[in-house]
Amino acid sequence: MLSRARRLHPGLRRLLLPTTPASRAPPLPPYHPAAAQTSKPSPILFRRHLCSPPPPTPPPASQPPAVVSADLPAVSANSICPGCGIAMQSSDPALPGFFSRPSPKSADYRARLAPITADDTQISASLKAGHLREGLEPSPGAEPAVAAETVEDKVLVCARCHSLRHYGHVKHPDAERLLPDFDFVAAVGPRLASPSGARSLVLLLVDAADFDGSFPRAVARLVAAAGEAHHKDWKHGAPANLPRALLVVTKLDLLPTPSLSPDDVHAWAHARARAGAGADLRLAGVHLVSAARGWGVRDLLDHVRELTGARGNVWAVGARNVGKSTLLNAIARCSGVAGRPTLTEAPVPGTTLDVIKVDGVLGAQGKLFDTPGLLHGHQLTSRLTSEEMKLVQVRKEMRPRTYRIKTGQSIHIGGLVRLDVEDLTVGSIYVTVWASPLVPLHMGKTENAETMIKEHFGLQLQPPIGQERVKELGKWVRKQFKVSGSSWDTNSKDIAIAGLGWFGIGLKGEAVLGLWTYDGVDVLSRISLVHERASIFEEAGFTVSQIVSQADSMTNKLKGPKKTNKKKGSKASTGPIIAPEAAESASTVDA
Repeated sequence: MLSRARRLHPGLRRLLLPTTPASRAPPLPPYHPAAAQTSKPSPILFRRHLCSPPPPTPPPASQPPAVVSADLPAVSANSICPGCGIAMQSSDPALPGFFSRPSPKSADYRARLAPITADDTQISASLKAGHLREGLEPSPGAEPAVAAETVEDKVLVCARCHSLRHYGHVKHPDAERLLPDFDFVAAVGPRLASPSGARSLVLLLVDAADFDGSFPRAVARLVAAAGEAHHKDWKHGAPANLPRALLVVTKLDLLPTPSLSPDDVHAWAHARARAGAGADLRLAGVHLVSAARGWGVRDLLDHVRELTGARGNVWAVGARNVGKSTLLNAIARCSGVAGRPTLTEAPVPGTTLDVIKVDGVLGAQGKLFDTPGLLHGHQLTSRLTSEEMKLVQVRKEMRPRTYRIKTGQSIHIGGLVRLDVEDLTVGSIYVTVWASPLVPLHMGKTENAETMIKEHFGLQLQPPIGQERVKELGKWVRKQFKVSGSSWDTNSKDIAIAGLGWFGIGLKGEAVLGLWTYDGVDVLSRISLVHERASIFEEAGFTVSQIVSQADSMTNKLKGPKKTNKKKGSKASTGPIIAPEAAESASTVDA
């Protein structure tokens, strides 16, 4: 068992092994007095990562600082990007981890402008005296303000993180295929299964808007199996590392919080976690948080410190784009860590590429790790392009869109999902769609479903964007659900689609529903999370959407007859006259 526990992932081995002693630290660069007088070190500060070698001992105060040369060698593999965890290199821009070195600056690059003299009549006396705002005098007894000469500490990150932070997209999309894959179970699993070592706490992060699709089932089952294996030894007083798990529901601000009770959501999330991982999963607690608004972050931090002690290891695990880095940055700010958090935050799946240690949150001995997002193939988002992802991702509080439909009618969510009402014991049912407001909807007859696929998928019904993308997403398959309810006023059942959202079903009776989506996408029935529905119902046809309007305009331009000027048409009458049927057939678009 111990030999198996020592076979760790190479990146984790660098993280968990003790740092290099000071006696083995790399030597300091030679000091050049002549160069030190003509240049000044760059203000860029390298944030020490646990994977990188220890920084060299600073020179004595009597010596001037070392000079940064313009012809520095490429960064070694031990230099880690503090934003995503990838190994940095400065040799090839087409490879992952590339970054541009800051250019050396002269000693007087911050030289101020010419001083203000008394002859400058257009500048007030208060500004001449050094005050930034006129009429702002210090209060009696207050200490004089200190001039803000220090520049905010900057962190050197790779070009990918820089592009994500400032522009929201990846700079070199072709390099994404070269990024390494990360398997948490294979990399960290042996350490969790080992009976010795420090305490282990796993934060199971799930998206409130996609709970079942983003829940890390494999990791939760690993924690449950390790706990059961060492529970008997722990009862007999033998050394046993019992890994604990905390369920953290992120992005709580996306749910319609005024209509939800925290106690109900807490109990619902606990039940869904046990349904996904099995009854053996023993959760140490459930936390509902919103990193964007700071809800529940302080309580989560206090609970983590209580469970891990002074020397515990905490692993933040979750699916891609679940908000791990955003939450850990919020925890770092809440704990009072000096400087700004350095983990890269972006609405792009797979922002973190390797394990990163977050310093200063759990004390000197505790370790908090951010891990790469887990790729869930059963989520619809794993098949979408970056432009399609922008339509599907929920970024604001979700609003209900409710239909009252009968037998033989269907509801489309873009070109991704269709819900058919096949049989009812009552006249009609209420179906509420909970998904991104950017995705258009359509309600119509089921008999026209094939026409909708041929003529509107990829156009009015997006995503997918473009009719050629429909076949790329996979085979269109059907799953049948039998639901029942006892009230017309609230939703009793949900039909959740991993990576997209869910249908809320409200009825007083029984119904047989058929759900169509692409093969391999996880679809399940569960107890309703949000019981309310919209006060104003949607009408048949397409919903009001910019996507639908643009698609209709493009279709009308392609299929509609061209308008000609009457004066020019009367003069140019020598050409052949085309019949309306022939003109229409010539401009028909093959869908």
